[in-house]
Amino acid sequence: MLILRNINIPLDFNGDYKSACAAELRTSSDNIAMLRIIRKSVDARKKYDIHFVYSFEICVNNDEQRIIRGCKKAESAIIDEQDSFMPARDEKKTAPIIIGSGPAGIFCALELIAYGYRPILIERGKPVNERTDDVELFWKNGKLNTSSNVQFGEGGAGTFSDGKLNTGTNSPFRMKVLRTFVKFGAPEDILYDAEPHIGTDLLRNVIENIRAYIVKNGGKYLFSSQLVDFDLSNGRVASVRIKNGDDVQKIDCDSVVLAIGHSARDTFEMLRRRGVAMEAKPFSVGVRIEHLQSDINKARYGSMYANPALSAASYRLSSHVNGRGVYTFCMCPGGVVVNAASEENSVVTNGMSYRARDLTNANSAVLVGVTPDDFGSDDPLAGVRFQRSIEQKAYLINNMYKAPAQSLADYKDKRITTRFDGVQPSCKGGVTACDINDILPEYVNAAIKLGIADFGCKIKGFDNGDAVLTAPETRSSSPVRIVRDDSFQSNIDGLYPCGEGAGYAGGITSSAVDGIRVARAIMAKR
Repeated sequence: MLILRNINIPLDFNGDYKSACAAELRTSSDNIAMLRIIRKSVDARKKYDIHFVYSFEICVNNDEQRIIRGCKKAESAIIDEQDSFMPARDEKKTAPIIIGSGPAGIFCALELIAYGYRPILIERGKPVNERTDDVELFWKNGKLNTSSNVQFGEGGAGTFSDGKLNTGTNSPFRMKVLRTFVKFGAPEDILYDAEPHIGTDLLRNVIENIRAYIVKNGGKYLFSSQLVDFDLSNGRVASVRIKNGDDVQKIDCDSVVLAIGHSARDTFEMLRRRGVAMEAKPFSVGVRIEHLQSDINKARYGSMYANPALSAASYRLSSHVNGRGVYTFCMCPGGVVVNAASEENSVVTNGMSYRARDLTNANSAVLVGVTPDDFGSDDPLAGVRFQRSIEQKAYLINNMYKAPAQSLADYKDKRITTRFDGVQPSCKGGVTACDINDILPEYVNAAIKLGIADFGCKIKGFDNGDAVLTAPETRSSSPVRIVRDDSFQSNIDGLYPCGEGAGYAGGITSSAVDGIRVARAIMAKR
């Protein structure tokens, strides 16, 4: 096996990868027994020479070492070592309890299932198909279900974003996560695309397929069920108390995974009351910005923007102004902004793309970093209150769930937009014209304005006055970290903080990876 890296492929390529690789390796096509794409990206640095860059895994029939010596882009493949993890036997036979069925929770469950365990997943929201109905109803008429919405329900908050799988993690479990998604129905290109995404529409089916597999193999889901307390015995978790409607059920257990998501504020409150160690952590707040996707394509691809081989262009931008980081986050090519509220009398926004990424607008968050020094308190949950105050302002400005929106020009001049020209707001759930300056702290507004001006120097037209801002974006990551030790346990034995809500991940892939790691920690101890 060998790896062939950084092969330039033209946009109008005929698809004969074997011949292209053979030419690069100075061998015959017949000598290539197997070829697999392991990475694909777009190089748009030179607008007159936009092309794809591929890397391949290749098996040749003979002369491998001679081929490698003769090609600087080729190297011997490192064969993955066989997974040597050997869990302890499940002598106790008590099912591990997983609180939350987002990516951390379901990948924790899948890993436990793989070794013969039968976890119980506790989910305050509904199954993904019923949850989707609740979300659509909220967007249509403002009827919010505080337990089944964009934040809460099977699949977690990422189900209504884009199914983005970008991650900075270099964990060996990363590819395991991607292959698992493919196994359950995700497109195979996520295995090699430089910016992999499933799409909100396809991800829902994948989540349902995973649930069916977990149940078939002995796992169990309890939907519309919320963790409200737990019991201890000799300082260790002995049971959990789960509320469904007016009924509270006690379930004996010795391992509880807190894969609760970053919006489980009432659960954070309960954990603090019960003495679970936690701390405030930095996160970011800001707005969603929308441009015409065609304008982003032109800025990124130049005269090649209409080439059918190119997908909707994306971007990732960052700056440092007034001592704070400003950056784009969760960029959704050809997508929409969504109202992502989970609490009454509050407004939150997020972004979402379907698999095709073929809608009119591009959107991303423009976020400003905030730290515990900004929260006005050393309380571990001060960041939660900071988020909530912004979200409630966004609601109270018009006493409705419609998201505040404003053109960039009017945002700079602190005036309410009377008409949107060029770019039309796409927000699911609707928008209302407001001055966003009245919603976000002044230092956040100042940083956003300076950051967008800088981004306009990097992407032509990014700072055009007709760009649309929708606010607020406050749930980019958890405001809390539930402290855990090297065994992945909190200060209470048997309680395992996990994933993004617990403060140990940022996005679908890293959350899933953390779920796998926590599952192994549980099995290693039992």
